[in-house]
Amino acid sequence: MPEGFFCDRREAGRELATKLAHYANRPDVTVLALPRGGVPVAYEVARALGAPLDVFVVRKLGVPGYEELAMGAIATGGVRVLNDEVVRGLSLPDYVIDAVAAKEEMELGRRERLYRGGRPPPDVRGRTAILVDDGLATGATMYAAIKALRQLQPARIVVAVPTASPDTCEALKTEADEVICAITPRPFYGVGRWYENFSQTSDDEVRSLLAQQQTPRETQTMPNTTDMTLTEAVRKAARPLSGSAEDYAPLIDRIGDAPFVLLGEASHGTHEFYRERAEITKRLIEEKGFLAVAAEADWPDAYRVNRYVRGASDDIDAVEALADFRRFPQWMWRNMDVVDFVEWLRRYNDDLPPGVAKVGFYGIDLYSLHASMKAVLQYLEKADPEAAKRARERYACFDHFGPEPQVYGFIAGTDVSKSCQEEVTHQLVELEQRAMEYARRDGCVAEDEAFYAAQNARVVANAEAYYRSMFLQEVSSWNLRDSHMVEMIEALAAHLRQQGERPKIAVWAHNSHLGDARATEMSLRGELNVGQLMREKYGSDAVLVGFTTHHGTVTAASDWGTPAERKRVRPALSGSYEELFHNAGPACFLLTWNAGDPVAKDLRTPHLERAIGVIYRPETERMSHYFGARLTDQFDAVLHFDKTRAVKPLEYTAEWETGEVPETFPAGV
Repeated sequence: MPEGFFCDRREAGRELATKLAHYANRPDVTVLALPRGGVPVAYEVARALGAPLDVFVVRKLGVPGYEELAMGAIATGGVRVLNDEVVRGLSLPDYVIDAVAAKEEMELGRRERLYRGGRPPPDVRGRTAILVDDGLATGATMYAAIKALRQLQPARIVVAVPTASPDTCEALKTEADEVICAITPRPFYGVGRWYENFSQTSDDEVRSLLAQQQTPRETQTMPNTTDMTLTEAVRKAARPLSGSAEDYAPLIDRIGDAPFVLLGEASHGTHEFYRERAEITKRLIEEKGFLAVAAEADWPDAYRVNRYVRGASDDIDAVEALADFRRFPQWMWRNMDVVDFVEWLRRYNDDLPPGVAKVGFYGIDLYSLHASMKAVLQYLEKADPEAAKRARERYACFDHFGPEPQVYGFIAGTDVSKSCQEEVTHQLVELEQRAMEYARRDGCVAEDEAFYAAQNARVVANAEAYYRSMFLQEVSSWNLRDSHMVEMIEALAAHLRQQGERPKIAVWAHNSHLGDARATEMSLRGELNVGQLMREKYGSDAVLVGFTTHHGTVTAASDWGTPAERKRVRPALSGSYEELFHNAGPACFLLTWNAGDPVAKDLRTPHLERAIGVIYRPETERMSHYFGARLTDQFDAVLHFDKTRAVKPLEYTAEWETGEVPETFPAGV
């Protein structure tokens, strides 16, 4: 064999292992192969070092028509790395790059499932990870692997290859903690030039080598039988979502004739959650006769949308109808997915025959203290000027505290004698007592407006209590808020019933509100939520549906009141339901169960669960965004979308358009 040549990948691996001898028999070392060509090399390295072996999947993004020329690469964890020189030099447009990336993402997911089966990715946190491939030309694939691996927090990343371009080997030293290239010939020509046998490695060979390389330490880090059994149970029970009309048939059957369907979300900024929640709601409206959507939104802002979808406003389109959503976080309701649903609902209502009840859109949150006071006064000015004077006098109590309700909460919370509790309670009672009188006097349209005003008075009363409780440790403002939401739902149901309709309501809110709190860590803090209260009162007439994701992007802010950003969602933590669903296989699926089903029993085992609100702080991911839960006690069904993307705000800033820069991606998970 001429000097500098390797017979094949296995021999190259044995040669490379001699240059890694200082890592032999160390308990903190894991060898990670880049499949497929890197696996035979890594097999020999792992065997020589006495280290566990696993794969780390990366896919090259080849230039269309010149696939061997890499314009970049993608890797596990949603990382995309581009070769700017190639992209600029060939003037490759974004849509070409996106199309190639989409295809390779499917293959990446397939290989993850093929090579690992039910096994989760290796736990390399605090360990030395040796990344092995059969060679490096441009280094794009290895660069992507390093960026993806950083998010798993290894103590050290070592890149090891039998052959590499001298320039690439040198450049990677700025990315990895150590780079070992057995030979770096110049001119390089290509990886295959330095092997006598460079035939393609098959998937079967990869799986065979992974199965052979078992060490005691590897066995200890493998998932236990219970984990593998649970993954297999989920895989068998999961119904993959293909985009067909029958995707949600099991969920619709599970809902049956239940009048309350609570549809959650694991973040306030994920496109798939908004889109699929809307699709399920459309079916509930068309097939089950649902008459209302009750959203985690402020009552007066949402009521403007309600007027639009019922054809009772001058707004020209959904974008204008959503204009009152000006309070942070605006994107939560002013986004393209909500616009699409609102326009659909308007068309649906417009096509109904005369006399058939139209479907409404309502808010159930309580942050609109001042807007709701204003709405009450505007209504009473027309309906009852004398009552308007009394209301104005009562609400004037808040004038001493300025426009910020938190200021009121702090002062009134520490000195109840200065609170407006009595005034807002009297106003609510009076308006509720007179609402029916106003409605009977002024007709059906006025009945809706009287209900609107009474609910605004309810918001004012409950918001006053909420802000006052924020500074009192013995009272949970969370409990007040969720109790208020249930009050709003029940008041809406009573209003629909009074109009001669059977109330059926779809509730849109975060998982943390709609999953039963008794099945989560919330209950240990004495907190309750909408899901718990609805189940306690309505039993199986309330169906709770959760949503989860493993990784992707999300629209969220870094702090309260700051601009919306398009942030990368880190891959789910080990020991979480999201990681379990990721390992189960399907890219997106529906999971339903009955009490006696094996999967229901298996998933009752406590796991971590992720919750991203309007703020996402990945640098404190575990503390800020995870809690313990028993999934099958928390929900009646779950929808999982493995990779998700950020919802698009109607008004987006440079921060959102740019997105989170790749260099920050792996930081501080």
